[in-house]
Amino acid sequence: MKLKDVMEGIAGAVLMAVAILTPFLRYWRQWGATDAEVNRALPGDELVRHPKGGYTQAITIQTPRHRVWPWLAQIGQERGGFYSYDFLENLVGLNIHSVDRIIPERQHDEKSDGLRLAPKAPPVPLVTYESGRMLLFGGLPVPNTPTSWLFLLDELDENTTRLITRWRFDFKPSLANRIACNIFLDPIARVMQRKMLLGIKQLAESAREV
Repeated sequence: MKLKDVMEGIAGAVLMAVAILTPFLRYWRQWGATDAEVNRALPGDELVRHPKGGYTQAITIQTPRHRVWPWLAQIGQERGGFYSYDFLENLVGLNIHSVDRIIPERQHDEKSDGLRLAPKAPPVPLVTYESGRMLLFGGLPVPNTPTSWLFLLDELDENTTRLITRWRFDFKPSLANRIACNIFLDPIARVMQRKMLLGIKQLAESAREV
């Protein structure tokens, strides 16, 4: 493990602590996204009609959409990783190794079994695949917990791409579930995904010059 990864992991842990202690702070829930994007109806909303948690986040990437797509298309455990805090993910045994190159054989396609988050966890099924533009994962990977996770690329112009992501989830009402999902899982996931968006942006923009 590189020192850089460890230091980034420590910084990420601090941000997670802040997010947990400030669960209603709007900054985390819609990091990078405009009000219009947050309120916009998006594919996958129909999978979780009454979410008890989730967020919409976005980032602008200064490179064409087709150059962003390969990085996005290989997300997942046993694929390209999540471009986030690998150090923290591996502390809890997720075995995530984010790559810094495009690996064609690890790309999702129409036949993908879904998004794997951990070695022994069932993958979140792939619901919609639109090459070059959209990945939508969702369903019931965990009983009584419908979820949807959307990754959408909007082309602002020929050299600028908007990456919008939305995660929504529901769960069986109980105090334990509210504590686990709303107080811990939700804010931690927001911080992890913020780092993912920044990672994809850095990789895609750097690759543009190669």
